[in-house]
Amino acid sequence: MHQIGVVGLSYRHAGVDEVARFAVPRAEIPSRLPALRAVLRASEILYVGTCNRVEVVYSTDNGTRAGDARHEVFRILTGREPRPGEAARMLRAWIGEAAVEHVFLVACGLDSAQTGEHEIAAQLRGAWEDSRTARTCGPVLDRLLGEALGMARRVRRLSAGVRAPSLADLAADRVLQHLGGRPARVALVGVSPMTRRCAAILHESRVPLLIVNRTVPVAQELAAVVSGESLALERFRAQPPPVDALVLAAGGGGAVLDSSVLLRLKACAEHAPLLVDFGVPPNVQPEAAQRVGIPRVGMDSLIDVAQGRRLAQLMRLAPVRAAIDDRLAHLRTELALRAIGPRLAQLRAAFEQIAAQEVARALQSGLRTLDARERRQLERLGSTVAHRLAHLPLAGLRAAAVHASTEAVEAFFDGAHSMRRDDKT
Repeated sequence: MHQIGVVGLSYRHAGVDEVARFAVPRAEIPSRLPALRAVLRASEILYVGTCNRVEVVYSTDNGTRAGDARHEVFRILTGREPRPGEAARMLRAWIGEAAVEHVFLVACGLDSAQTGEHEIAAQLRGAWEDSRTARTCGPVLDRLLGEALGMARRVRRLSAGVRAPSLADLAADRVLQHLGGRPARVALVGVSPMTRRCAAILHESRVPLLIVNRTVPVAQELAAVVSGESLALERFRAQPPPVDALVLAAGGGGAVLDSSVLLRLKACAEHAPLLVDFGVPPNVQPEAAQRVGIPRVGMDSLIDVAQGRRLAQLMRLAPVRAAIDDRLAHLRTELALRAIGPRLAQLRAAFEQIAAQEVARALQSGLRTLDARERRQLERLGSTVAHRLAHLPLAGLRAAAVHASTEAVEAFFDGAHSMRRDDKT
């Protein structure tokens, strides 16, 4: 695990505006990943971007230990050099087992603003697909993401019958409160896991829906599921129909609706529409909504509400935390033994070689009078003793590989190599 690293920031220690500074538009990710991989001198890399999280997951080249890459990640994601101490202040870093644990927690929703939500697993899978498309993913990250998403599926099984919470639930609740039972239409701008979840909840409440998206067939597909209508984003911006609320989660890296569009929305609605904005960066700038007089709920507000429910959700998901710990222990053992397996085989072979050499030396001197049968018996005895003598250090090394540092294991092999070299000289 020592070659795996994670660098990033999330709602846990940064505001939405700060997260947005590091966000990469999805269309640019395939072209940015190879450059980031080169800067980090990594063999594999992927980028995870959500409404409240930006993280880079990587594996070092040649299996070397991952180091603190916050300075490099800051520079390539923001396009400028960090000021002294700025990268360490803004970004968090996880290395080795801590990095693997972090990816597991993210995939299972235990690190989400709304603890236990399932949308993050779909977003993580999308990041994995983007990395594979860019050819920046390989066996290490494939294994890591496969394990993490496997844990996420286990979470869903553990919570079968219990509706997993989501920030989308909070958004839908705010919209329903705003409507107050009025038979008004709601627009969902952008098709994402969040807007899909909102659409399902609002559809259950019999709210008429308008699905707005840059790609019309994608909007039509969701509209068919929730018995709604669909509209191209450009047509919506040019001539918005009356809606009483909008939920926005459109990508693109900038504002989707400007002041002129907001004025048209307000003019054609009986009541000032409510905006719930999942965009990072915001799909509607807070200042623009304030100038026009339209209420806007951003990610910061939704996260504040979700944090108030965090403790109860963590208690409910205690079995998930235990399952993650069990899986980490299994992976630690498996990967550690796999890493030193070839060297253990070489060490066993060295014991056998030393024993064979000593038996051969004895047969050429003091035991040269033995017949062929006795010689074979002595050779088998030498091999058996070598195996038994090797068992104890090999068992100790297996345990050290799992529980001790990689430096301690390397020190043993370096010492053994030096002794063999001295013996030969």
